[in-house]
Amino acid sequence: MAEQAETLRRTPLSRDRILRAAIALADLAGIESLSMRNLAQDLGVVPMALYKHVANKDELLDGMIDVVVGEIDPPVPDPDWKQAVRRRILSAREVLRRHPWAPLAIESRNMATPAILAYLDSMVATFRAGGLSTDLAHHVMHAMGSRILGFSQELFDASRSAGRSGTTNPDPPAAFPPEAAARFPHLAEIATAASHDDESVVGPGCDDRFEFEFALDLLLDGIERLQRQGWTSSGRPR
Repeated sequence: MAEQAETLRRTPLSRDRILRAAIALADLAGIESLSMRNLAQDLGVVPMALYKHVANKDELLDGMIDVVVGEIDPPVPDPDWKQAVRRRILSAREVLRRHPWAPLAIESRNMATPAILAYLDSMVATFRAGGLSTDLAHHVMHAMGSRILGFSQELFDASRSAGRSGTTNPDPPAAFPPEAAARFPHLAEIATAASHDDESVVGPGCDDRFEFEFALDLLLDGIERLQRQGWTSSGRPR
């Protein structure tokens, strides 16, 4: 490991090297730890040396996002559009789980980066190749939201803290206090079910991957139903 770090330090400074060092720093300590100053220190250069390759922190973040999006599996022709979409979204999710700061960075941008635009374009192409009309594909993209990029903002999402601070082992959710359970009995009921250890009794519990795939499959099944019905936005209730 020490030899690899020394080799990296001897590698000539380049945009790619800067972006990958920034990604490694954000992976380790969270997006809030990232600054041009500490990135330069990590690379063993003066901060001004970075500006020959990236104009500012905004350009740095855009470049980092594009490198991460480039890790998502490329599209593969598949006659089953649902499986093709599902496979790529789950690939995107695995990539973003390796880089928990990335959703926060993506949401912070005023405009989509070139790699994100290319990814979204390829997803629309998959929907269209599967027989979805332009009209339905348009509304599907709205319905999918950030989920099409592999992340969603869940209620009380601990991964948000991990993306900011770099914490890899967030504290488990606190138990539902008895006084709150008496006041909010239905929430207490599902909270108890989610934290139960016996899967044979209450199901798989509150597992991030399961919950993401559950919601994704609900969306894809609904989209497929609308496609088969020949749904159009002009025919929807006003």
